[in-house]
Order: sequence, then C-alpha cells, then structure tokens
Amino acid sequence: MNEEYSYDFKPSEGGWQPPVSPEPPKKQRAWVRTVALALVFLLIGGAIGAGGFALGSASAGSPAGRTSVQVGQRENTVLDVKTVDTGKLMTEAEVYAANVNSTVGITTLITTNYWGYQSQSPAAGSGFILSEDGYILTNYHVIEDSSTITATLYDGTSYNASVVGYDESNDVAVLKVDAQGLSPVVIGDSDNINVGDPVVAIGNPLGELTFSLTGGRVSALNREITLSGGVTMDLLQTDCAINSGNSGGALFNLYGEVIGITNAKYSGSGSSGAASIDNIGFAIPINQVRGIVQSIIEKGYISKPYIGVQVLTVSTEAVGYGLPAGASVQSVTEDGPAEAAGLLVNDIITAVDGEPVSSSSELVKVVQAAKVGDEMVFSVYRQGQTLELTVRIGEQVQSALPQEEAQPQPSSSQMQIPSGLLPWFFGN
Repeated sequence: MNEEYSYDFKPSEGGWQPPVSPEPPKKQRAWVRTVALALVFLLIGGAIGAGGFALGSASAGSPAGRTSVQVGQRENTVLDVKTVDTGKLMTEAEVYAANVNSTVGITTLITTNYWGYQSQSPAAGSGFILSEDGYILTNYHVIEDSSTITATLYDGTSYNASVVGYDESNDVAVLKVDAQGLSPVVIGDSDNINVGDPVVAIGNPLGELTFSLTGGRVSALNREITLSGGVTMDLLQTDCAINSGNSGGALFNLYGEVIGITNAKYSGSGSSGAASIDNIGFAIPINQVRGIVQSIIEKGYISKPYIGVQVLTVSTEAVGYGLPAGASVQSVTEDGPAEAAGLLVNDIITAVDGEPVSSSSELVKVVQAAKVGDEMVFSVYRQGQTLELTVRIGEQVQSALPQEEAQPQPSSSQMQIPSGLLPWFFGN
C-alpha cells in the first residue's frame, strides 16, 4: 500500500499534542517556527525573474584580456484574470461534477538515505488545477523530499510534474505539468464564509479511494493550530471527513469555488482507552496564500509584505497589572520599515488604522493583508503614553526553491515599491 500524507493531531492525557510524522520517516522537516507569533523580519533575496548571467574567462574564441558575459532573457509569466459568474448555488453533486476534472491525484517517490544506502518509498496526496496550461496547487508536505512527482487526472491521464516553487511556512507548493486545455478550478473568497456554511472536499483519501467527495460545514474560523512539524497556522475548521491522502485537495463552497486547501486533521491515537475523534479537519484559507502563489508563478520567488518586527501577545497577567492588550515588540530590524517609523522594543501595538489589535496573530493578519507600499497608522503604547506612528509596508523576498542562491535585498531607499499584486482569479 502506498504511504499517504496528511497532518494528524492526537490527544494525550495532558491535552492536545501533534503526533510524530508518518512512518517510514522522512527527513527531519526544517519548518519555520513560530510563524503566527512573529512577523517575519529577515530580508533574504529571491531568484531573478529575467534570468541569470555567467562569467567565463577568456578562451580560444575570445580576444586575450577580454571576458565573456552571457545574459539570459525570457518573458515573465503573467497570470490573466478571468471573471466567472459563480452566483448560482449548486448541489453537492453539481459541485463534484463541475470540479472532479480539476482535481488531481499526486503520487511521489521519496528518497531517504539510511547510513549511506538510499531507500525509496511511495507517498500519495491530492491537488487541484489552477490554469489551463498546467499549473497545479498542493501542500508542500505532499511533495517534500520527493524525487519524482506524478499528477493523475480523473480520466486516468498521468503527467510528470515539476516543482515551480513552494513556501514551507504556509504549506503550499506550485507544480507544473506539460499540458494544455486542462479544466481549472474557480478561486473563491475565504473571507466571505461563515461558521455553518456548507462545504465539500474532493481528494484521494488513503491514496487509493481516488476522487472521493466528503461533505460537511465550516466548523470554526481562524483556528490557531500548531502542526506536527512545529509550524503554526491560522486554519479553517471543517467537519468534512479529511483523511491521509486528502492533503493538498480543494475545499469548495456550494458555489463551486475553492475557499481552502485541506492539510490537517485531528485523530485518535488508536490505543486502548483513547477517545475517538471524528471529523475535525482543517484547511488553509485560500486568501492566505493567493499572493504567495501568484508571486511564485509570475516572479519565481516569494514576495510578502513585512514591517520588520518580532512580536508576542501581551499576557493576561500583564493586562491584569494595567498594561493594554496588544502585540508587544520584542525586536526591531535595523533599517526596516518599523525602525523608520520609530517603533521601539517593548512598545505595545494596540491598534492599526483605528482597528484594535489584541494579539500578535491579529497583527500578523493585518500586515499579511496589506500591500507593499501601503501606509498604516499604528497606535502604540509606550511608558504610559499612546503614540500614533505611520509605518510604510515593506517587501520581504525569499527564494521559492532551495537550490537557488539568495540575492541581497535592496535597501528601502533603493527599493522600487510596486503598486500591489493584482487579485488573481482563475476560471473556466
């Protein structure tokens, strides 16, 4: 039987804790820690979209004392935005019929080194088609450490898939297959959902029960969940049955729009006396990763808004002693947007543009939703005084592939601030 991947959570006598990774073990995951507790503040470069250049010493074909420089050129990939009328409420059967051909089964071979000997093991997951020309979205943990990736359509057609790029901290990966005329999904708005809304998931549970549909409702919003790799994410909770192999599949509303990417579940340990846990699954809100996916496809690197601070939530004990609720600044990046605005260590950010901020995760969401170049007014508590500081949102750039060497990030005085990412919307 193939090995399937989907994050699990198992209860213990002391409360909830994540389980160990599925067996046989993969390499230790180098997840980014405390994502939801700290705004990213390091500036690291990304791949140059227009290509690179190579320096070569003088050869027999070059005059003595001269050096050749080869400059590569290619057209940047641009995502065309298509608007699709999704105003019709569908039945679950209609959602399935409209989207099963947009769903793919993903199988991989994972190569592991055991004391110098290589071992390969299969794994399985799900994904969904973003564009007619073969872009596919799935979870990073589905393709992590894989040596080969195969994407299989509902009609049985299989393609070798290559990795365009990924973001470990948000558990997303963009794949590409050499195909045309595929059936893409329609991307919805995960901010426009409510607890109780009906949803369906289409995927490949257990890696064998291919193209299965499970139905349920949105059980909760903005669940702060620490996954088994240690990364913390804000996820949608659903009572759709989510099992191993569903990871990377789409969560649809009944308008046929993708509003989430299924990636995690709670489950019982299976040991004697352990409580059975049913239908507590999770999905990444699609709005949370839209800009990241677009950046990977169009630029070849990940571009995120940032302000250059690390923050922690002010504890209830500190609030009880008279400090305001908010996000306490733990460090400020030199020459970053926050430093330029005048933020200092131990400042407490209590509001942004007049909207209260009561925790570090709330501040993370506000910054993530901003566009590079936006100016936002931060209300800051400092030693008994309240200040209003204007912060200009900067850009964090990081490579989407590990083998690409990071390039230096321009200083804020040199950086050209784009007007902001266009909202992307794939349609039929």
